[in-house]
Amino acid sequence: MSKAVFLAGASGAVGRRLAPLLVSEGWRVVGTTRSADKAAVLRGLGVEPVIVDVFEASALAAAIAKARPEVVVHQLTDLPPGLDPALMAEASARNARIRDKGTRYLVGAAVRAGVRRLVAQSVAFAYAGARLPHREDDPLAVDAEGRAGVSARGVASLERQVLEAPLAGIVLRYGRLYGPGTGRDAPSGPAPLHVDAAAKAAALAVGNGSPGIYNVAEDDGAVTSEKAKRELGWTAGWRSPA
Repeated sequence: MSKAVFLAGASGAVGRRLAPLLVSEGWRVVGTTRSADKAAVLRGLGVEPVIVDVFEASALAAAIAKARPEVVVHQLTDLPPGLDPALMAEASARNARIRDKGTRYLVGAAVRAGVRRLVAQSVAFAYAGARLPHREDDPLAVDAEGRAGVSARGVASLERQVLEAPLAGIVLRYGRLYGPGTGRDAPSGPAPLHVDAAAKAAALAVGNGSPGIYNVAEDDGAVTSEKAKRELGWTAGWRSPA
């Protein structure tokens, strides 16, 4: 039987690009969605769909235990279509809750199921200070006011939980996503990242790389992604051939 990956957030923008990569590499992919309507989409990608909400701790734990995965990938977000600015304030709070409480449930279930590796999505635009390019050991803006602070504190909680768990935890700090399913057709703002290149970084991290934090973004001077290039063999120019 193929080794399994449990992909939390399989129906999201990165999840939909990541799942086919993992399937093509021989992984059995069990992927979550909150929507029964999206289960058929996941099956079409070669994923075994599980309809579960990350905040349903018991159901989530049961799903992971049943899947018996070697690796859990955390791609969960809660963002509005097209990143609608009018909806982002509320979305930031929901996203921070996923990163804090949702991650707690996901990590706990993974540890109890004997998962050996966990790869989690973070962001490369929550840094504090003006020194550029930002490196992985630079502080996050957890003391910032407003939405930026809410987001940074959620990011910090996610990263702490993943890195302190008794498994090999890898945090991928993605840049600002663009491409299919992201609401942006072209780069926008500092540290851009095509969604295909984001998915490729996660696919590489499933089987490679030492535990820790990796910036994953294009080279525009905002952050340095040299660690991801060196240790994961990642390149920002990668695009899906499909």
